[in-house]
Amino acid sequence: MSPINLAIVGVGKIVRDQHLPAVAKNSDYRLIAAASRHGTVDGIDNFKSIDEMLAAVPAIDAVSLCMPPQYRYEAAEKALSAGKHVFLEKPPGATLSEVADLEALAASKGLSLFASWHSRYAPAAEAAKTFLAGTTIRAMQVIWKEDVRHWHPNQEWIWQAGGLGVFDPGINALSIVTHILPRPAFITAATLEFPENRDAPIAASITFSDAKGLDLKADFDWRQTGKQSWDIVAQTEAGEMVLSEGGAKLSIDGKLVHEEPEQEYPMLYKRFAEIVKAGTSDVDLAPLRHVADAFMLGRRKFVEAFHD
Repeated sequence: MSPINLAIVGVGKIVRDQHLPAVAKNSDYRLIAAASRHGTVDGIDNFKSIDEMLAAVPAIDAVSLCMPPQYRYEAAEKALSAGKHVFLEKPPGATLSEVADLEALAASKGLSLFASWHSRYAPAAEAAKTFLAGTTIRAMQVIWKEDVRHWHPNQEWIWQAGGLGVFDPGINALSIVTHILPRPAFITAATLEFPENRDAPIAASITFSDAKGLDLKADFDWRQTGKQSWDIVAQTEAGEMVLSEGGAKLSIDGKLVHEEPEQEYPMLYKRFAEIVKAGTSDVDLAPLRHVADAFMLGRRKFVEAFHD
């Protein structure tokens, strides 16, 4: 099969740090175009909008959409309508309904749609899933705390309605949890902390359960300084499991049992090529459903204004 002629829309930090290196190392792709209001990619055709790009480069087979989620539906609808397979950065959209509509559109046209959850491809995530499948979970705690000033400096879109706020990183934790748990969980209570000058939360405390009465709590916070915390800790009949550093390391009762180099985005592009070749889609909305449920069920608590 010939390489997939790929285009990228939204050339920002995540594209330069992750997408471009992953695509460059994968022989299944040939990057031929990019569209972005501000960024460009050397050595290929660049455009200011997806409309210009699709009109000028009909050879495009697939499009990776890496703009903020509030603007992704319109671009995805245009790409699918033009007959292109679509890779959606996380979160796949601003609402569940718009992603469901895109999934239906892709199916109607025989195209592949990929809702990518990069943290599910963290090095130790599969090992954690295997471990939990073989034991009984007594309790689980998710601690996902980082410094928004470091990771999202001056990015106003994340604070706007639909930008998700602290759920932008928190959804990474949710993508892992929904993948490694042996049964689906659901939210029973939540408190969302909103700075008085922002439309999206800066912190969230969430309680989950499942059909067997699982005790699961998650704490997301964007006000962390110093060492960042991306940990999932489970008390089980087989010992304490710690999935740390965003899923990079797995320890059981304090003993490191799994660690590999990080390959999240290369694995995402490998998976996208697989579904394009197979003519299927991969659109799991479980992490985004939890975010929607947190907003629907959560109690709002207003805190002091936040300034970059």
